[in-house]
Amino acid sequence: MSSHDIRRPFKRPAISDQQRRRELSLLRQSQNRHDAQLQARRLASTVHSLQSSYQEQQVDIQVTDELESCPEEVDDDYGHHKDAHDLRQATKLRGPDARLWFAKQLMLPEWMIDVPDKLNTDWYVFARPAGKRCFVVSSNGTTISRLRNGVLLHRFPSALPNGARTNNSKAAQSYCILDCIFHESDETYYVIDGVCWAGISLYECTAEFRFFWLNSKLAETGACDVPSTYHKYKFSALPVYNCDKEGLQTAYAGQVPYVKDGLLFYNKHAQYQTGNTPLSLVWKDEHCSQYVIDTDNKGQVQSQQQVVLELLDDGRLATSDDPPVIFGCLLGEFMQKRELHGGDLIKFAIGEGGLVVVDSKLEKADLKYLGKSNRARAFADSYSKVLFQHAARYSPLRIEHLFASISSYVEDGNSTQDVEMAG
Repeated sequence: MSSHDIRRPFKRPAISDQQRRRELSLLRQSQNRHDAQLQARRLASTVHSLQSSYQEQQVDIQVTDELESCPEEVDDDYGHHKDAHDLRQATKLRGPDARLWFAKQLMLPEWMIDVPDKLNTDWYVFARPAGKRCFVVSSNGTTISRLRNGVLLHRFPSALPNGARTNNSKAAQSYCILDCIFHESDETYYVIDGVCWAGISLYECTAEFRFFWLNSKLAETGACDVPSTYHKYKFSALPVYNCDKEGLQTAYAGQVPYVKDGLLFYNKHAQYQTGNTPLSLVWKDEHCSQYVIDTDNKGQVQSQQQVVLELLDDGRLATSDDPPVIFGCLLGEFMQKRELHGGDLIKFAIGEGGLVVVDSKLEKADLKYLGKSNRARAFADSYSKVLFQHAARYSPLRIEHLFASISSYVEDGNSTQDVEMAG
């Protein structure tokens, strides 16, 4: 394949404002500071106190009609939702409120729609394990993992700080919060990020520092050792690579001890931002994931792309982004006839008219109403997921586009040394 053929796909027009939002996110995180230590302590306490506040099997299933919804406070300067509930309120949440609260504590990658600028120098890449995304919190001599909807996954002893009764912690308040994926086939927690270690908050640390810190600390504690009586599950750091040609090729095609589910890209300067962020990206194709295009509950690809949107009080249909992207509006008569209310998550199919994007903005969406979404869902689809899924069906962003971006940057005289951080 000629050099011209390789680079041609990379020059296709951008179909989103993802790059602009990346730049804004980096600017905002340098201008805004919040009490990260308090945020980490509150999350750790909430995860543990839930175990005594109500039965575990009811955390995510029961919906209490009597629960009053608490409106979220929004920081206009930062553009991110503040915690709508304090610790005491969070432990009492049920149903969709509990799911939403826990889901918002995680740093959620956007789907890669366009190739980021400076992919070669400013980004890490690693193969994402298939499995259950969860928080793992060690505190008070025990370790608890919870899924992104708040449901208890495991309660067990571990070698994490203050994670087992046998550990001699220097401080009773010592705790650890890790962002993990539990890989069932080998019963291993793969650590993709860290929020807090031994009571030290990592929220405002760069990804570059967090990855280095986690690799060294996990090895020191013995958390990566084989399971034992006081260490029930193995933890494993992921091999993280600079996103140059060699790093991208290794992450994409290299052998790993787990089933891959796409690639994760992290901006090296990104802090741990809760909610959707363009500073972390997920990308998939058929080579590195079994599920590129969304499937139904039988594992079959549907004939039409389906999307889940949140119905706002005024009838508008919004994504989970902050600020949300509006896909359309339902008439009051339509809502009343189908007993739809603000806050409902609604499923639509995208019709033959597809999605019309002009100057990186959504102009039109041909939506076909299907009904309410599964009650287990925490929130609507993100805009980046909708666009990625649509592109995957008709004009996917391929691995060749990523390599072409790197090649273009290197040919312009910009390169970086190869650096690998492996667990």
